Amino acid sequence: MIPRVFNVDDIVELKKGHPCGSKLWKILRTGADFRIECQGCKHSLMIPRAKFEKSVKKIISP
Repeated sequence: MIPRVFNVDDIVELKKGHPCGSKLWKILRTGADFRIECQGCKHSLMIPRAKFEKSVKKIISP
């Protein structure tokens, strides 16, 4: 499997939607944990790298 490269300011689509209805998230920070921000309601959260990589469906804009 080819490892994906995620960069700050990338917009990604996750498999599950946020309760506000949006599936698009902006990456604010990378590392062992990712900080992502919902593009619908601007809620941000920290998520471990392993869980984030599993939940990404596709990269919308690099």
